[in-house]
Amino acid sequence: MPWLDGTLGIGDLARLTGVPVRTVRFYCDEGIVDSVRSAGGHRRFERAAVERLGLVRRLRGLGLGLPAVRQVLAGERSVAEVVAAERAALDGRLADLSWRRASLRAVEEAAGPADRAARLALLAAVQDGGAARDALTAFWRRTMVAPVSEVMLAAFVTAAVPEPPADPTPPQVLAFAELFALAGDRELTRGLLAMARANAELVTDEAELLNGIGEACALAQPAVRAGEPPRAGPELDRFVAAHASVRGGGDTPGFRRRLLAQVAADRDPRMRRYWRLVAEAGGDPATIGAAHLWLTDSLEHTVRRGGAGR
Repeated sequence: MPWLDGTLGIGDLARLTGVPVRTVRFYCDEGIVDSVRSAGGHRRFERAAVERLGLVRRLRGLGLGLPAVRQVLAGERSVAEVVAAERAALDGRLADLSWRRASLRAVEEAAGPADRAARLALLAAVQDGGAARDALTAFWRRTMVAPVSEVMLAAFVTAAVPEPPADPTPPQVLAFAELFALAGDRELTRGLLAMARANAELVTDEAELLNGIGEACALAQPAVRAGEPPRAGPELDRFVAAHASVRGGGDTPGFRRRLLAQVAADRDPRMRRYWRLVAEAGGDPATIGAAHLWLTDSLEHTVRRGGAGR
């Protein structure tokens, strides 16, 4: 008779819940399920043990560990909370595996021994997309010396640092790895810092400048996306006006020549490579960085041709 004196034997509890007897014993020893001893020394269980053990079985079936199960049983966390946490952790593990798989494919698909060695060196330096993203974020925060709000800085970093895809392709992991390497290029960092410090002495309002550049980049993005060559036009006029308004100048040929020299670090070949890699990593060819390069190239185009302002 299962319910002897209102209690249940271990074998009957196992049959009712589908949990093997040895596992029931383990849960008892771990304090997950309470039991009492009969006069003969056998484990006996209250009626509540059936529901409790059933919940444990279902949670364990979803892959939840005993610490999370204990928290649910103790009322410290809800089932929804522990399931959401487990799903988030699983997403992270899957992202790590996807990164590793794409990295292995990138090495496997190398053109030859030299290319394979180069890819190995790049990929060995960064273990996952999150690490690359964090390094790039730190890179831009280091080189942003002018005072701007945290909101504006965060917006710029969002545009300058691609988000690692959940299931990257081999070219994408290679792009992130090379971006990681560029972020560690001390010479590039010194050049950007020198430009930022020099400009900080000339610019009266960095926030206003960034807003104006952002508007100019938005105007230029359709041209970038269409593959149009650098040229004079309203996009460049807005870019120059943004700089002129915070540098105490007007849009003249002389100002454009000076401005071209002042943005030289942005046109460094390594920065060109950076923005091409951002496009490869994020899948969008018309990034803010690509638009900014198009604008500085357009500036050079007008300066070389002796173009004035509007």
